[in-house]
Amino acid sequence: MKTRIQSVIGNAVASIQPPGELWRTRARAHLDELTKPRGSLGMLEDIAAQIMAIRCGASSDLRKAVYIFAADHGIAAEGVSAYPSEVTRQMVNNFLANGAAINVLARLHHVKLTIVDIGVDADFDSLDGLLNHKVRKGTRNMLREAAMSKEELAQALSIGISLAAQAKARNETLLAVGEMGIGNTTAAAAITAILTGLRPSLVTGKGTGLSASAVEHKQRVIETVLQKHFGDFGSDTSADPLEVLRRIGGLEIAAMTGFILGAAQHHLPVVIDGFISTAAAAIAFAIAPQVRGYLFSGHQSEEPGHRVLLEYIGVKPILSLNMRLGEGTGAVLAMPIIESAMHLYNEMATFASSGVSEAKN
Repeated sequence: MKTRIQSVIGNAVASIQPPGELWRTRARAHLDELTKPRGSLGMLEDIAAQIMAIRCGASSDLRKAVYIFAADHGIAAEGVSAYPSEVTRQMVNNFLANGAAINVLARLHHVKLTIVDIGVDADFDSLDGLLNHKVRKGTRNMLREAAMSKEELAQALSIGISLAAQAKARNETLLAVGEMGIGNTTAAAAITAILTGLRPSLVTGKGTGLSASAVEHKQRVIETVLQKHFGDFGSDTSADPLEVLRRIGGLEIAAMTGFILGAAQHHLPVVIDGFISTAAAAIAFAIAPQVRGYLFSGHQSEEPGHRVLLEYIGVKPILSLNMRLGEGTGAVLAMPIIESAMHLYNEMATFASSGVSEAKN
């Protein structure tokens, strides 16, 4: 008998097909015909070919949207963050007041911004711009018990999948995911250790700005968490990714996982942001490896685990700006580069149309 979680993700996972290689081949051929030395646009050519493969040859303008998933983490009670947990609520209010970095960047680059309360430990009034999909007020403390129940995980995954379907219905054609949640780098580091088999000391950074001694404490907490839930050292790379997510993840990570699976189901490209959203992408990849073809990495952050996860998934970051903010900022910064790649693809002349001579060999 199918579990509730399997029922929630089953249709999405079964529907995910890799991007069309025929369209990628055709896109590569077109790129080679443009008035430039072959391959001279470097990664921009890779981006354009991937977009064309995802969209099965559709080259119309991209409609950009970024979804920020917000939730609190019970593990914050263990002193793993430089900021108190109430900052999650305060930053959601800051997003809604257009005062955060993501607001500035989304406005500048004409990206529709949607804030999703998936598990903030606070009650919000009905506010414009905030989608209320609260599953519970933060995860449980994973040092003491599993972060989520199976039903809570199923709900968070379902919400993410549903929001991706709504994005498709609104004709949003280039999506980005970001997050807000004090304590979530601890969850991401724990997930990274399990998926890759690396020690927490190799994948745990300073998050929002911890001191060296506080980072060591954070690493010890993660070691204990992994031992509690997975035994011995705790790095069980064969562990069920959904159970990993349930035990040591976060509600926003679960919702982003569902969102990424849903986006791939609907042939929508997704730009992942930093360490947290990449942890969600890594879980989605572990569940359905074919999602990799729909992913773009906006940037590589300062968190050591982020590089590890990007290598695990097999995606290259578009930018590297020494950032560690989150909120979807790195993903939104990369969107104009993706747009630039597509404008070059669509608007450059070919050798044949321009009368420019091609290389002789």
